[in-house]
Amino acid sequence: MRILKLTEDTKKNLLENLLQRSPNSYKQYEEQVNEIIEQVRQNGDQGLFTYTEQFDGAKVTQETVKVTREEIEEGYRLTDPALIDVMKKSLENIKAYHEKQKQYSWFDSRPDGVMLGQKVTALARVGVYVPGGKAAYPSSVLMNVLPAKVAGVERIVMTTPCGKDGKVNPATLAAADLAGVDEIYKAGGAQAVAALAFGTESIPKVDKIVGPGNIYVALAKKAVFGHVSIDSIAGPSEILVLADEKANPRYAAADLLSQAEHDELASAILITDSEKLAEQVSLEVERFTAELSRKEIIEKSLENYGYILVAKDMEEAVETANEIASEHLEILTERPFETMMKIRNAGAIFLGEYASEPLGDYFAGPNHVLPTNGTAKFFSPLSVDDFIKKSSIISYSREALEPIYQDIVQFAASEQLTAHANSIKVRFEEK
Repeated sequence: MRILKLTEDTKKNLLENLLQRSPNSYKQYEEQVNEIIEQVRQNGDQGLFTYTEQFDGAKVTQETVKVTREEIEEGYRLTDPALIDVMKKSLENIKAYHEKQKQYSWFDSRPDGVMLGQKVTALARVGVYVPGGKAAYPSSVLMNVLPAKVAGVERIVMTTPCGKDGKVNPATLAAADLAGVDEIYKAGGAQAVAALAFGTESIPKVDKIVGPGNIYVALAKKAVFGHVSIDSIAGPSEILVLADEKANPRYAAADLLSQAEHDELASAILITDSEKLAEQVSLEVERFTAELSRKEIIEKSLENYGYILVAKDMEEAVETANEIASEHLEILTERPFETMMKIRNAGAIFLGEYASEPLGDYFAGPNHVLPTNGTAKFFSPLSVDDFIKKSSIISYSREALEPIYQDIVQFAASEQLTAHANSIKVRFEEK
C-alpha cells in the first residue's frame, strides 16, 4: 500500500478521489435506468419479465415469479446445516440489538384540557432488495429484514435475482424465511426496484425500499425516491483504521483487506502517527494479499483507493478521520474508548483489537447497512427508525383555547391568511 505523509494537499486529494466512487458520479447510466423504470411502470409484469430475461437470462412468468414454499424448503435442504445454525445465532443478536431501538407512542395531558402527543406507526409494506448473481449475502437479508420485523411492518416483500435456471440462491432463501419475509420474488436490478416502487400484476407496490445493489439498483432507488421512501444511495464499501504505535500490524492489515476484497471500488485507509507501524502494515498487506482468494480485486482496490497516511500526531489523525467520515471505523489505539469520544463522523465504530469489522458484518447485532461516501456526517445506520413514521397528536378544550385564540388570529393575520384566522375566530363568535 502507498504510504503518504498526511498534509492538507494529501487530505484534499484523497477526499476528491473517494468522492469519485459515489453513485452520483455515474450519470451515464441514468438514462438507461430511467428507461427501465418507465417500461416496468407502464407495462408491469411484461416489462419486468422482459428485462429479467435480457439481463439475467431467466424466463420468468406470472406462475413462476413468486418463490414457492417448496422452493424455500429446498433452500433449507441445500444449505449447510452449520450455516443455518450460525444464521440463527446471528439473527438473535441482531433482533436483540434492534429491540432496544423501538419507539412508542406518547401523550402528555394538562389539567386545562390540552393533550399533545406522538403516534408511532410501523410502515405497512416494505420492499427488501437482495443482490444475487455470483455471490450470495444472507447476512444482508438478516440486516435489512429484522429491523423491519422489530418495528412491526405488516408485509415484507423481498426481491432477488434468480439464475438462468430460475432458482434463487438457497442460503438467501433460508435466511429470508428465518428472518420472517412474507413474500419473495425472482427479480433483480433496476427492474425489481421499479416493480416495488409502482407495483405490477405480480409484485405489490411498497411504501419503502431498502437493501444494497449495484450501480443500476442504486440509481433506480434514487430515481423512484418520492414515489416511495428509500434507505439510502449506497456506495462501495470502505474502512478506516485509526492506529497508534501500540497496534498489532497484522490485525490492522487483515482488517484493511476485509473491505478491499469486496469490490475494486472499495476503500481501505490506515491513519497512524507511527512511521514504523505504517511500514509494518504495508508489509503485512503484501503478505496477506499474496495468499488470499480475491487477490486481483484486492490489488485493484488498494491501487485505486488504498492509503496509509502518517499523521504528525493522533489529534491530526482523528481530525482527518472525521473529515473522511468512513462507513467502518476501527480504533486500534492504546486507549480506544478515549479516542472514540473524539469521533463525530462514522457509520460504525469498532473499539479495540478484538472488534474487527467482520464481527459487525455478521454477528454482533448492530446493523451493517451503513452510510458511505462521507454521508456518515449526516446519516445513520439502518435501524428500527427507518421502518416507522410518526404522527403528531393535538387536542385542546375550549377552556384551553380561549385564552390564546386571539394570539393565533394575530399570527395568521400577519401572514395574510384570513381563512386560518377565521378557523380559530369562528369558535368564539357571540351567539
